[in-house]
Amino acid sequence: MDSLLEPTLYTIKGMCILDITGERVLAKYYDKTIFPTVKEQRAYEKNLSEKTYRQDTEIIMLDGLTCVCKSNVDLYFYVMGSTQENELILLSVLNCLYDTVSMILKKNVEKRSLLENLDIVMLAFDEICDGGIILDADPSSVVKRVDLRNDDIPIGEQTVAQVLQSAKEQLKWSLLK
Repeated sequence: MDSLLEPTLYTIKGMCILDITGERVLAKYYDKTIFPTVKEQRAYEKNLSEKTYRQDTEIIMLDGLTCVCKSNVDLYFYVMGSTQENELILLSVLNCLYDTVSMILKKNVEKRSLLENLDIVMLAFDEICDGGIILDADPSSVVKRVDLRNDDIPIGEQTVAQVLQSAKEQLKWSLLK
């Protein structure tokens, strides 16, 4: 009989968003034994990018980790866990991460808009997972907690730039419907 592993809450080894060239946009690693320095992290990211670039695979085993991947336009989203980790749990965290970023960026998930909203996306990373422990897998509740936008400010207290930006976004979405 196989020996059972001790259950643990530390299910996530790392989460990252890479661009189409494999360069890091945003990354958080939680297991310092696997990724002790930035050099090892970057090497792993480069290898991961090479293995998943232009492929339809969602799950990959790489260097002793189970990685789930999702791509969109010019970004690749990854969530990593141990080889014994349930892929469905990792996939639910990945979907939460992707959907949260999509909501934050108002469905405009691309590198430029992500970099413009990097502070909020970093907060979302922390709301989804802390130290490898999954805190939340519901994108709408994560977005509610990290939403720092000025949407709730009455129009009389907004600056002209904020009013114009809001009107521009509303016009854009009405044309896209």
